[in-house]
Formats: sequence, structure tokens, C-alpha cells
Amino acid sequence: MSGHSKWSQIKHKKGITDKKKSQIFSKLSRLITLAARKGTDPKINSELARAIEHARSFNMPGDNIERAIKKVADKNQAQLEELSVEALGPGGIALQIKAITDNRNRTLSEIRKILSDFEAKMVQPGSIRWLFDQPPVSIENAELQNRIDKLFEALDDQDEVEDIVSNLSE
Repeated sequence: MSGHSKWSQIKHKKGITDKKKSQIFSKLSRLITLAARKGTDPKINSELARAIEHARSFNMPGDNIERAIKKVADKNQAQLEELSVEALGPGGIALQIKAITDNRNRTLSEIRKILSDFEAKMVQPGSIRWLFDQPPVSIENAELQNRIDKLFEALDDQDEVEDIVSNLSE
């Protein structure tokens, strides 16, 4: 029974949940900072108010929210920008990936790497928009569905990716 203590199991599970929570808080913090660029008062800036409310729904501490808002005033901090990437995924699915980053080139490189690992590729902006107007794509092949799920998971694990939209039917 050596190596199978209950504390070891708890510590392992806690580590995993803490990592996920940290990733969520980082994404929410970038969202708040980006919204705060239009004004740091949530009573005037409705986008900031929505971002704060969204962060609170995930039980984000007030200190973290305040720190994210104050980043806008700090000129030494790298400025965040919103980035939109379009891609074709496995099975011909269309993807729109939104990211918030302080380094556009690094983020594009990381997204491109993830896409290539899962047999997907970036396309020119606007070139797949028409695919979202067609009927949604359904995947019958279980192996292909598994690859698509892993692609979504890998993109979601990338810290700067905020949102992924596809034309995949539910």
C-alpha cells in the first residue's frame, strides 16, 4: 500500500483544480483589462461592468479585479490587444478563435502550432465567414470527433485564447 496515501490523492486533485482556476482567472483578468481601456468606471463603461460581473460569477477575488483594472493606468505594462484568427479544422469545420494578448506574434505562433498539431490551418480573415451562414456541419466519424474535441481542448488550454466559435452542430 506504499505510495497510495489519501493526502497524495487530494494534493494531486487540488493541484489540477488550482491550475484550471488560475487559467480562468488569467483569462478573466485580461478581459477586464481590455474592457477597462474604454474607461475604468464600471458605472460609465458597460463593457467593463459586464466583464466584472462575469468574473464575479466565477468567484474571482476583488483584489484580482482591481489589479486588472489598474493595469490600464500602468504605462510600463505591455498593452493588451484583441486578436481574431480564422481556421479550417479537421473534417472541414470552420473556426473563429478570439484571443487577448500582449504579444501578437507569440500568440499567433502558438495558435498556428496547435492548429497544425491537429491537422487544422489558419486562413485569411473573412474567407470562411460564409461557412457560418450554411447549415451546421455534423460529424459522424467518432475518431474525427475525438480529434476535434482534442483540438478544442488544446486551444482552450492556451492562456490567451478567450473564445472559440465553430460551425459544428451540437
